[in-house]
Amino acid sequence: MSSTALWKRGLILMICAWGILAAVPNLFYTRVEQHNDAAAAIAAAGGTATPDQAAALAEWPGVLPSALMNLGLDLRGGAHLLAEVRVEDVYKSRIDALWPEVRDALRGLRDQVGNVRRAPSPEGVLRVTIENPAGMAAALEAVRGLGSSVVTLTGVGQSTLDVTSQDSDIIVQLSEAEKRATDERTIQQSLEIIRRRVDQAGTREPTIQRQGQDRILIQVPGIGSAQELKDLIGTTAKLTFNAVVSRTTDAGAKPGPRNLLLPSVDEKGVYYIVEESPVVSGEDLVDAQPSFDQNNKPSVSFRFDTTGARKFGDYTAANIGAPFAIVLDNEVISAPVIQSHIPGGSGIITGSFTVEESTNLAILLRAGALPAEMNFLEERTIGPELGQDSIDAGKAAGLVGMVAVAVYMIASYGWFGMMANIALTINIALIMAVLSTIGATLTLPGIAGIVLTMGMAVDANVLIYERMREELRDGGNPRRAIEMGFERAFSAIMDSNVTGLLTAVIMFWLGSGPVRGFAVTLGLGILTSMFTAVYVTRFIVELWFDLRRPKAIVV
Repeated sequence: MSSTALWKRGLILMICAWGILAAVPNLFYTRVEQHNDAAAAIAAAGGTATPDQAAALAEWPGVLPSALMNLGLDLRGGAHLLAEVRVEDVYKSRIDALWPEVRDALRGLRDQVGNVRRAPSPEGVLRVTIENPAGMAAALEAVRGLGSSVVTLTGVGQSTLDVTSQDSDIIVQLSEAEKRATDERTIQQSLEIIRRRVDQAGTREPTIQRQGQDRILIQVPGIGSAQELKDLIGTTAKLTFNAVVSRTTDAGAKPGPRNLLLPSVDEKGVYYIVEESPVVSGEDLVDAQPSFDQNNKPSVSFRFDTTGARKFGDYTAANIGAPFAIVLDNEVISAPVIQSHIPGGSGIITGSFTVEESTNLAILLRAGALPAEMNFLEERTIGPELGQDSIDAGKAAGLVGMVAVAVYMIASYGWFGMMANIALTINIALIMAVLSTIGATLTLPGIAGIVLTMGMAVDANVLIYERMREELRDGGNPRRAIEMGFERAFSAIMDSNVTGLLTAVIMFWLGSGPVRGFAVTLGLGILTSMFTAVYVTRFIVELWFDLRRPKAIVV
């Protein structure tokens, strides 16, 4: 038997040592997690540590690896939400914003169309009445000019607007191609905003993915409840700056057309009538940070982009002495009087905030406003106790599986079975090490994948040892029997593992959620089991043979 080259032996030893070291932190999960949280908090604070953070940092030696497998919702507990995005809201907001442009476009045709007014219409539809129907053709051409080409492959050449006429009315709505494109953009924007909000809050490994045409699945391990997750996401978190029409204490006051009656957050029983169309919206924000006002009370400072800064500056210059409502989620959180022109696009939101509320509001504003309201169709809170039960059950299943495999291998192959069990232990350590290093999330199906891998891992050893038995029955000497066992079993091992790996890839590609978790651990297990069965087991057998040099072996 030709011995493995020295450099290969060194490489095998290094990989095995890394796998064991990288897997060890998962055996002390809580301590290492506290260490990692403290390290992140200290880094965010610029290196300043509180006594509690310093104590948590000392829970784990800094010289050792500290990467952990992330635990999924079924193991850690947390919150599960299934939300439906109301894409129709976007149609309404776009059509409402189009009215001033239509009015301006028809203003230049006043001699042909006469007076122009907006007529009542369903949401998502703009109906404009012109005084002189004889100018309808020119009016339709002017309004159609406000549209543009749909920005999708399937909608190339089609306009974003569908403009028709009925008697003396012009009817404007989004075209079907633009509605489809808008739906796709709305869902993608909602996904990104939710992901940014959840990630900025420091939660661990959230699952945020699209389901169907207009639904989003949100799963966040480690969070207290579904309500806490809803509060974090914010159903709209929509910030607008609106002109104030009047102030009243009458909750039943009629705001009038194109106006809104909104309650004040700070002033109980006070309502503001504001213009429905905002001067500036939260979409123009580029930054928002928690801060303190001149009275040292928690507040939120904000900054607009170039377009928002220009609108904000022009309005404040033209309305000095008038109140200006800052509206968040249809509530007036502040209505200051404009004292002077505010150039530069920067400002501050004050109110009855706590430090925590100002921080959360800054997160929501910084992440951007959700483009449409969300209806939560399903809410579930999974307690940590249930997750701990799943972990305990997974540990028990893994332990029983490993013991059963170990007993079988020893009973069937004796000392060689013991060497296969050592390689199996290293295989499990390598799986945990890789999962920790890449930051993968371990779920209950993932544990099932690891348990299945244990059985599959010794299949290769069974093939090798049976080949060795055949060589011994044919009269081969021990050295040649060992060498032929590894060489002749390799093709069968490779074929079986390649087919298993292809299965894992297909499950990951076509599956989602738990199926993907199972596919990840199964695929990693196949790769590590090939390494341990072919190289680690051979290294252990060679090392034993070189030390003992037996005249005969029993497999």
